[in-house]
Amino acid sequence: MKRLIQIELIKLKNSRASKVLISVYFLLLTSISLIAAIKFDIGPIKFHLAEQGIFNFPYIWHFNTYIASIFKFFLLLVIVSMITNEYSNRTLKQNLIDGLSKKEFILSKFYLVVILSAASTIFVFITSLILGYFYSDYTEFGIVFSDLEYLIAFFVKLVGFFSFGLFFGMLVKRSAFAVGAMFVWLFSEGIIHGFLQFKFGHKSEIVSEITQFLPFTALSNLIAQPFTRMKAVKTVASQVGESLNSDYSVHWYQIAIVLVWTFIFIFLSYKLLLKRDL
Repeated sequence: MKRLIQIELIKLKNSRASKVLISVYFLLLTSISLIAAIKFDIGPIKFHLAEQGIFNFPYIWHFNTYIASIFKFFLLLVIVSMITNEYSNRTLKQNLIDGLSKKEFILSKFYLVVILSAASTIFVFITSLILGYFYSDYTEFGIVFSDLEYLIAFFVKLVGFFSFGLFFGMLVKRSAFAVGAMFVWLFSEGIIHGFLQFKFGHKSEIVSEITQFLPFTALSNLIAQPFTRMKAVKTVASQVGESLNSDYSVHWYQIAIVLVWTFIFIFLSYKLLLKRDL
């Protein structure tokens, strides 16, 4: 395992494009803290986003992991490009000649996926902890470290998403086409959603029960949008007679669905490599 990780880290170190993308990604994660600086002063109306409780513990774990997951496409490009470069630069064939088995090759890529996902999760944890202690109204130990399941969901979401990209990189062997294929899959899921909505009409719970097993939907379901939990949004909703009673929890079965898809993508990547004539 250590040897495989070292091989991938060396490749990552020698890839200028990957280093740029990773740097941009972590800079964007850092930029979450800039949200605290958003202020609107229009006459008597004064609005400071940080004062709306977005950095309060434990809400910050939900908010920051949701926002951070939006930037995951930058690391997806790193994963996909490293896979496709193995073909275009013929390093895959050379690695196999040098004694690396096909199973070890896939495992090395999966280890890279896990490392990047873990590094992202740790970074979001530290950033959120700092922001929370600076802005939160609640800093009691029990409150600070509650709702950490959002970090687990964030990690699983990244691993699943990058494994998806790894599979398409292996399948298509071209970065742009691989990413394009993922968007086609996403569009296809949208068509399935639309068809089921048309078929079942107002029975939205049936649609949700079926579509929760689709890969992109499963990834999306891991961390629900946090905005309707904000005090300002709830206040406005109550004033117009609306009730915002959504389920924001992270459920074990949602994590299980994504883990199953992760296994499927890695397994299919391995099978592709076994059958492919290099």
